[in-house]
Amino acid sequence: MRIAAFEVRDDEREAFATEAERLGVKVTLHAEPLDTGNAALVDGCDGVSTLGLSRLDAGMLETLAGRGVKVVATRTIGYNHIDLDAAKRLGLAVLNADYAPNGVAEYTVMFMLMVLRNYKPALWRGQVYDFSLEGLRGRELRNLTVGVMGTGRIGATVIRCLSGFGCEILAYDPHPNEKVAELAEYVGLDELYRRSDIITLHMPLLPSTEHIINRDTIARMKDGVVLINCARGGLMDLEALIDNIESEKIGGLGLDTVETEEDLIHRDRRTDILTNRGVAYLRQFPNVVMTQHMAFYTDAAVHSMVNCSVEGIRSVLETGTFRTRIA
Repeated sequence: MRIAAFEVRDDEREAFATEAERLGVKVTLHAEPLDTGNAALVDGCDGVSTLGLSRLDAGMLETLAGRGVKVVATRTIGYNHIDLDAAKRLGLAVLNADYAPNGVAEYTVMFMLMVLRNYKPALWRGQVYDFSLEGLRGRELRNLTVGVMGTGRIGATVIRCLSGFGCEILAYDPHPNEKVAELAEYVGLDELYRRSDIITLHMPLLPSTEHIINRDTIARMKDGVVLINCARGGLMDLEALIDNIESEKIGGLGLDTVETEEDLIHRDRRTDILTNRGVAYLRQFPNVVMTQHMAFYTDAAVHSMVNCSVEGIRSVLETGTFRTRIA
């Protein structure tokens, strides 16, 4: 059994070697994303493992199927870079990852605290030996209302983390969770927008959720609302964020992902001319904290992502099933 893994980071190589030996499979590792130019690297392989920069559209999936690939696994929870309808039509099984939600949940709460306590301007000042306090007075989480949009594994874990701070917690999800209801009040979106001081997103990126945060929905929120996104960049309209930061309708942003990040994330662009004006402009505000799509990035998550990919491919090839199969 052979697997070709793409977008392999140096920190994943040991985990791939461990899992390959444990499961008795052969894995070839490639640092670059999978595309039509290197598709020949999958020849002789039963499965393919990628991250989110490999665009697995219908044409790419047809190429993989034509070269004998039977299973495609993404080492990410999100899978909007894979055309699931095309995969089903071609008979390709598709898997995603199910690493523990704790890393993203803890990062989300960290973002809230960083924005509330004006960490970014405080850091700037400290670097030039300005230790004054003016303009740095923060707010306490216990006195605020937090709205959590999406109460799957990550959203539910965020709520459990927040419950220790003593804040009021509102939740929205089309499919309410009984255990979450013990810690949070389920409400409709309009009520969540109206009552929340902080809103954090933990939803998949679907046609129905794309730009769910936009000019209209922001207008229904409290003045000075804090928005957090450690989920999918496309959930938020970037131009609407910029306009509402400028007008001070939004009081702060914590963003680990933005909708135009594909040419930036997980790349060293220090010496490049960047044309991503929206991101470049937004990140310069003192009340906007942005990171490089790294909320997931913990030692436990890296091992789980690799394990899920290798073990999942083997399981589907041998039994037809695996816990993270989505197509």
